Amino acid sequence: MLLPRLASAIVFLPLFVLLVAYGPRWLFVAFVLAVGLIAQWELYRMLAQGGLATYPGPGLALGGLVLLGFGVEWPWLLPLALSLAVAGLLVLGLAEAGNPGPGWGGAASTLLGVLYVGWLLGHALWLRDLPGGIGLIFLLVWVTWSGETAAFFVGRVLGRRKLSPTLSPGKTVEGAVAQLLVSAVAAPAGALWFAPALGPGHAAAVGAILGVVGQVGDLTESALKRTARAKDAGSLIPGHGGLLDRLDSLLFNVPALYYYAQFVVTG
Repeated sequence: MLLPRLASAIVFLPLFVLLVAYGPRWLFVAFVLAVGLIAQWELYRMLAQGGLATYPGPGLALGGLVLLGFGVEWPWLLPLALSLAVAGLLVLGLAEAGNPGPGWGGAASTLLGVLYVGWLLGHALWLRDLPGGIGLIFLLVWVTWSGETAAFFVGRVLGRRKLSPTLSPGKTVEGAVAQLLVSAVAAPAGALWFAPALGPGHAAAVGAILGVVGQVGDLTESALKRTARAKDAGSLIPGHGGLLDRLDSLLFNVPALYYYAQFVVTG
């Protein structure tokens, strides 16, 4: 799997850097919207293949509306989108025909996709809008993927004890420790280039937080895949599986970094 992973990084990473560093804001919003909708669609397809009911059409429309709520300068749109998602899907569950009772399972699975992908990923748009936000986006990706790479190699070479045999048999305690340690080191090193305003203390704290929270995100997606009895969410990215498989840690790390930068660093 190593060569396909490297090939994917060589192709996609320069495009991502150019988009974030030099692209206009509207293009970044469009990029996040497209990524979110694809990942959410992968989730719905994976759940459906596992026998769980979903409403993909309404879910994708509501997920896109939530993402747009983060990206546009209309403060009423995000709470409106969340209200429509909760109330609309409950009504859709009530109206489900052909079942002995309301379709709460489909409503719950669909709302999960809206919140898991749309709500969490939407924080990337808020993060970019912070002072020095472009650098924070790069720091987020640098720390998350450095930690994941360390976990991958250390787990393969030195891994002996299973971290969570039920949810993710391939993950090891040794890999998890490596991810935490490398994240804690990568953040201060990366902050020197991407976000010098953080300072070494905040950067080290960010690394430790992302090193833990990212692993929770990874295990969360593993639990969803286990529920759906799927190995990967998709096959869009060679060596990684689906787009959701590549975003699992980032979905949790994006809001973690945003709230730390917004409320701890700036006060």
